[in-house]
Amino acid sequence: MAGLVNNLLILFLVSQNNCLGFRGPLSVFKRYKDATRSLSSECLGSDRPVISLGLSDFALDIRMPGVTPKQSDTYLCMSVPLPVDDEAYVVDFKPHASMDTVHHMLLFGCNEPSSTENYWDCDEGTCKDKSNILYAWARNAPPTRLPKGVGFRVGGETGGKFFVLQVHYGDISAFRDKHKDCSGVTLHLTHQKQPLIAGMYLMMSVSTVIPPGEKVVDADIACHYKRFPMHLFAYRVHTHRLGKVVSGYRVRNGQWTLIGRQSPQLPQAFYPVEHPVDVSYDDILAARCVFSGEGRTTETHIGGTANDEMCNFYIMYYMEAKHAVSYMTCTQNANPEMFRNIPQEANIPIPVKPDMLKMTHGHHEEIKDTDKSSLQLSKGEEELILDQDFHIEEAVEWPGLDLKLGQVSGLALDLENNLVVFHRGDHVWDENSFDSKFVYQQRGLGPIEQNTILVLNPSTAKLLHSTGKSLFYLPHGLSIDKNGNYWVTDVALHQVFKLGADAKEPLLTLGVALQPGSDKNHFCQPTDVAVDPITGSVYVSDGYCNSRIIQFSPNGLYIMQWGEETSLGRARPGQFRIPHSLALIPDFSQLCVADRENGRIQCFRLGTGEFVREIKHKSFGRELFAVSYAPGGLLFAVNGMPYPGEAEPAQGFVMNFSTGEIIDTFIPLRKRFEMPHDVVASEDKTVFVGDVHARTVWKFASTEKMEHRSVKKAGIEVQEIKESETIVEARLKNNPEPTDPLKKQEKQHLVRQASTGVSFVLITTLLIIPVVVLLAILVFIRWRKTTVYGADGEHKLDSNSSRVLGRLRGKGGGGLNLGNFFASHKGYSRKGFDRLSTEGSDQEKDEDDGTDSEEEYSAPPPPPAPSSS
Repeated sequence: MAGLVNNLLILFLVSQNNCLGFRGPLSVFKRYKDATRSLSSECLGSDRPVISLGLSDFALDIRMPGVTPKQSDTYLCMSVPLPVDDEAYVVDFKPHASMDTVHHMLLFGCNEPSSTENYWDCDEGTCKDKSNILYAWARNAPPTRLPKGVGFRVGGETGGKFFVLQVHYGDISAFRDKHKDCSGVTLHLTHQKQPLIAGMYLMMSVSTVIPPGEKVVDADIACHYKRFPMHLFAYRVHTHRLGKVVSGYRVRNGQWTLIGRQSPQLPQAFYPVEHPVDVSYDDILAARCVFSGEGRTTETHIGGTANDEMCNFYIMYYMEAKHAVSYMTCTQNANPEMFRNIPQEANIPIPVKPDMLKMTHGHHEEIKDTDKSSLQLSKGEEELILDQDFHIEEAVEWPGLDLKLGQVSGLALDLENNLVVFHRGDHVWDENSFDSKFVYQQRGLGPIEQNTILVLNPSTAKLLHSTGKSLFYLPHGLSIDKNGNYWVTDVALHQVFKLGADAKEPLLTLGVALQPGSDKNHFCQPTDVAVDPITGSVYVSDGYCNSRIIQFSPNGLYIMQWGEETSLGRARPGQFRIPHSLALIPDFSQLCVADRENGRIQCFRLGTGEFVREIKHKSFGRELFAVSYAPGGLLFAVNGMPYPGEAEPAQGFVMNFSTGEIIDTFIPLRKRFEMPHDVVASEDKTVFVGDVHARTVWKFASTEKMEHRSVKKAGIEVQEIKESETIVEARLKNNPEPTDPLKKQEKQHLVRQASTGVSFVLITTLLIIPVVVLLAILVFIRWRKTTVYGADGEHKLDSNSSRVLGRLRGKGGGGLNLGNFFASHKGYSRKGFDRLSTEGSDQEKDEDDGTDSEEEYSAPPPPPAPSSS
């Protein structure tokens, strides 16, 4: 059995199918002086780069040396020695790979790779000695960061001396043009001792067999923990196509504490442990994978091919450095009886949309027809799927609209998520500001005497801090780096500045004051700055009279530039007409540019300037002013006012970064956009827009509504629960947001009207209760009279009060049906109480069912208010 376990572990390390990490290329400007290797000319550079990030930190760039896989499901490996002999710590990972070509990447640490070649087929193995998984990356999955003070230990006496990169090329159709792939990962390392050491705990089933056609098969894993305490901060699940849900737990004194639970058919990321869990000596770590053999005609075993299965639950943890262990495994079930008490959630599959299955598994179709059904959800499962309707609306209670500001040119969020505003005080950019050679003409006004950088509480708009007095003439772009420094541009000075949060003098200045130019040392009205949080590289968009993006080192040394002026006809990739705003996308290692006068967004690879794609929509109009990225995959933008005769309004856009699709549009309810100049969005999807003409900042907040996929009607849903409890819920129609501002305002009015209608129904219901009680008393009195005065009274009871009781009882016979009661009286409408057809809904309900189960009702929306003429 031990030999089988060892063989399976080796097989797992070689042929693991799906994983995750983060993405991003890194520029090469300093080479490691030893042990060079040859790379394809299509790759960035020709040697292995080591980039200094300060006195104690450096970055190591690990890339495939220009490979072209010959067949699908190819696993290629390559190794890189640690460029230092002493101990170091990996504190961040930033893979750079295209999800169109790479299915997943794994990074191992060891002392002796399986080969000394530039790269090799991973069937030969990854390492000759023991290898530790340091990180993983998979297509369509978000990044994960190590907590502060936590690092993977490498080098020295105990750490690995080599890194081995394994890349799985799933579908090679992207290589039809025979191009060379240089995918890889950049490591951020430091010599500073980390108090906490990260490690990986792998729970893996090695003996599960899934019978063909079996609807539910459980694979259970459990081990007693016999080491020093560890703290769990991230988890990842992995199966192949038959897995439905994987769950992991800590079991202590019979109590099950959830570590993480996820569908393995979703992007297989390292997800954060929602409530951090510690594991102590003699705790039990337990995991369960739930499979279904439906659609298979033969037994499915644990293995490394696409037609085999895996059951893996990864745990990323950290321990105190003096007790740290970098890698642990559990491949047994030490206590099968305990799984009788596993929480029921572990047995419930997580529904996955069919399009997510395609995204997760890619486009490779070399799977037998008999297995195709395993990719599809059953009809019942599809009906339970909910669609997320993401929507942005103005936070009308935010008082920031009343701030007295100059022309608002730039916005950013600081490390505490406070709003930082860059404005022009009493200076104005108008037709008299520059001559024909872009030289500033109003130097006699002197610099702005007001504080131009304001730090505001994002909830109350209270001023927390201000700076920037007597420094600038015409402020423009603003961004904040990972250390809290402000990076700003001044179009009058033609300069870029780095400022400390409290500094009165710049820490770094780029460009020559008041001198426009186009060489390496001059700018011409630079518009914005973005700083790479990993490398510290500085990117400047330059600008109104140049058409380029310039990259500088963290110390301000010129590295490279790209871009050119737009030629006649349709703008080509890499051409600009005012690169106006920058958004750095660390999740995908891309830099996106708002190409203002071309009305589009262009995205490029960090470090190389390689064009990736264009995002352009008709609703952008002719101008797109600003772009911003929020972690989680959302892109935000604002456009300009329409030209005469054009219909597209000035508005904000919410887009899916991966697809470029517009998810939502938004406009303010108070005032209106005049020239929305900058936009910034936080991770919780709070959005701020600054307007240079309106001289104000709006705040917008997200409202994530969940709607049943099958329900197409808009308006108010009324759900009657347990016969007498009525819940009224206003829901907007699940359609794309209208782009017409008047329609937007009409919709807002509709919502308010719906709320008024809801209040009226509730109040009416409360007022009617005493009437019902009074009627009941009268009925009782009539009944008493009937029992005393004989048959005549009984006949009257049947013809009068029984009719009232019948109306109260309704169809069910024993319940209070206010809809039927109101409908029987003149002046009342049944709107809001009619039964919704269950055809196509996400609930199947028997019409003859008289139980207390939930029933679904709906009502059409109230009519819109008449428009004023």
